[in-house]
Amino acid sequence: MKLIDDNAAYSALKSRDSRFDGIFFVGVTSTGIYCRPICPVRVPKRENCRFFENASAAENAAFRPCLRCRPELAPGHAPVDHAHRLADLIMHRMDEGLADEGAGLEEIAAQFDLSSRQLRRIVQQELGVSPIELIQTRRLLLAKQLLTDTRLPVIEIAFASGFSSLRRFNDAFSRHYRMPPTRLRKEAAAHPGSTHATDTSTLQLSYRPPYDWPSMLKFLATRTIREVEFVSDGTYSRTVRLGDHTGWIKVSNAPEKNALRVEFTHSLTLVLPALLGRLRHMFDLAARPDIIAAHLIQDATLRESVSQNPGLRVPGSFEGFELAVRAILGQQITVQAATKIACRYAEAFGEKIETPFSELTRLTPQAHSVSRASLDDIVRLGIIRTRAACILALANGFHSGTLKLEPGAHPETAIAQLVSLPGIGPWTAHYIAMRALRWPDAFPKEDIAVRNNLGGVTAKKAEEMSHAWRPWRSYAVMYVWNHPVTKRT
Repeated sequence: MKLIDDNAAYSALKSRDSRFDGIFFVGVTSTGIYCRPICPVRVPKRENCRFFENASAAENAAFRPCLRCRPELAPGHAPVDHAHRLADLIMHRMDEGLADEGAGLEEIAAQFDLSSRQLRRIVQQELGVSPIELIQTRRLLLAKQLLTDTRLPVIEIAFASGFSSLRRFNDAFSRHYRMPPTRLRKEAAAHPGSTHATDTSTLQLSYRPPYDWPSMLKFLATRTIREVEFVSDGTYSRTVRLGDHTGWIKVSNAPEKNALRVEFTHSLTLVLPALLGRLRHMFDLAARPDIIAAHLIQDATLRESVSQNPGLRVPGSFEGFELAVRAILGQQITVQAATKIACRYAEAFGEKIETPFSELTRLTPQAHSVSRASLDDIVRLGIIRTRAACILALANGFHSGTLKLEPGAHPETAIAQLVSLPGIGPWTAHYIAMRALRWPDAFPKEDIAVRNNLGGVTAKKAEEMSHAWRPWRSYAVMYVWNHPVTKRT
């Protein structure tokens, strides 16, 4: 069965959303060329498009590969990944704590059966820069933001941005921006609004408006894990563990700037790239609400809900393992009941932490800790035996590294891997894909709330209705959850 149908593929093609890269290819009959959905050329007319699941099918239909987007580099369907996806993966892995740049490149290259030399050549040919140059640009941009928006010492900013020494940071910054870091710091200090807190700093993460922040908070508030996270006074707060670094964050909306304001403890400074990346995914900051709404509002079933809820986002997850466990606990019970069990689970396996807030006293359980538990240890928490076994299997998969739920993973592969675990069915897998993988076309058709809000339909009928919403079914699910639809005739 095709992961995405032709009509949905054309909608995805018009958006040039990189999340669909490698999911399908488009052959253009007027040119005889086939492309990837991210190709920068003008979008062809619908009647001139044929869609294929893989490059081989397109070539068998006598289409030639595009020389601009290079279909042979599409992710998931070739021995090498697309350079942009490789660059994202490189930065993600570096952000997540691989301090040794060489070792990081070797690990990433090995995933695609390449040598690090081959990986460097692919990125150089595609983007005109080396992987290390890409990383350095990312680091310098973060350093520039920290110099401007915080009062952190320059040496801490150097290390937080990923530089191994202050000298290297000063050299790279001066060479790239033609000024020393201290000059930018002096200019920023001259402007009002540059604040300093003893133990925390604040940064901004931009988004494309509109952004339905109240709906995001409402969704997260009903699913908070007690002591790990809480929602209050228009903010989301949680404890954080990234590698050996622990602390807390507080996220609020700054609508006048079209940005989220992130307050973080300085104990997390050295893992800022990883922290900010996770928050961008969690709060769906890369979404195009204009394109998504324009597509979904065409369907009469969703029209009222889309009109009443502009800027609705799909809440992501801060940790894939945390979200997957939460999804398992939510199988066939209410959100409130699942939340109570999740709180007992966190109390049993999460480490204590001190913060200034009585609501934040525990870190989220880690896979390696849960994997050491016995089945009875989990069952005692009020979790039925089959779900307890599923959580153990999930923890073992994460701990061994055989299972990774990261944004950008190929959804078909990840869903199949999840369903292969005992106790995880299509509903759970699609829910995880929707939130942890950030797959925009996930659809948990078995979800009872979805079916009830669609008028008490069957899962089969819900699936049929959802075809009109592709490739944005994850967003359609949010609209259906948020507002029972009224079917039009």
